[in-house]
Amino acid sequence: MTKRWMMIATLLGCAATGAEAQTIPDYVDNRSDGASLIKSLYNAVNRREYARAYSYFSGEKPAVDYQSFVAGYADTEKVEFVTGKIETEGAAGSAYSSVPVAIRATDTKGKQTVFAGCYIIRVVDPAIQEPPYHPLHIETANLQQANGPLEAALPKACEAK
Repeated sequence: MTKRWMMIATLLGCAATGAEAQTIPDYVDNRSDGASLIKSLYNAVNRREYARAYSYFSGEKPAVDYQSFVAGYADTEKVEFVTGKIETEGAAGSAYSSVPVAIRATDTKGKQTVFAGCYIIRVVDPAIQEPPYHPLHIETANLQQANGPLEAALPKACEAK
């Protein structure tokens, strides 16, 4: 495939792989609430936009460094997820939300692994921030390998802080 056609395929949302074309998910970057933020995180992972995925973490980083974060997804083909009931509470100028989540990661060989746990999402009151602005972000993540189908692995609830 010529460079020009590869560029056109990319612009149309397809990545050429030999005779097949793989659909790239539409770009999603929404920090309006906890569920949307998690959707944006896994959208970035599925699009292989690891810098964007890494940028959603502002508290505890998900890996020792960015290169380790990227390496952790080296064999990941796609990630599917479900979120549970989100609980939100305020504390000293910040709002914290706990987001129960279960994910199913499919590797490049087709093997599926389920993980479940909680993301803690935080936003500092925008009215009291000064530049640079810090949007809604992932403060902490605690996911462990789980058994069973995706929906059955989803935690019922998480602690907000």
